[in-house]
Amino acid sequence: MLDRLKPPCGAVKRKKRVGRGEGSGWGKTAGRGTKGQNSRTGGGVRAGFEGGQMPLKRRLPKRGFTNIFKKTYSIINVGVLAERFKEGDVVDKEVLIEKGLIKKKGLPLKVLGDGDINIALTVRADHFSESARQKIEACGGKVEVL
Repeated sequence: MLDRLKPPCGAVKRKKRVGRGEGSGWGKTAGRGTKGQNSRTGGGVRAGFEGGQMPLKRRLPKRGFTNIFKKTYSIINVGVLAERFKEGDVVDKEVLIEKGLIKKKGLPLKVLGDGDINIALTVRADHFSESARQKIEACGGKVEVL
């Protein structure tokens, strides 16, 4: 039966082939109208152009700035580690990516101290907040800075 499957009637439309003769209904000017900038090949105006009027992007005031020295991290809280891992597990970036707890491989990993942890884990990361370090070590775990 799989060889006889078809999409429902009206679901698949034919591509509109413009400029293929008057009889097609899309001949001669091919739906572009007669004369003018938009009828020409490569015609039209760039995005945001408003006919010479000062564009909206330039009329609005500038706000804020971008800090070029900003550091971006993949972050994880100790509370999440306590929920997802067992006593004695070794937690590092690869394990967290495998479990879907962090997304990006290229960013350094930072462990933050939100939540409670009551199991001993060995946590390997690039950075630790002071509260995260204290909580992990208080329950007998190890902190390893890469």
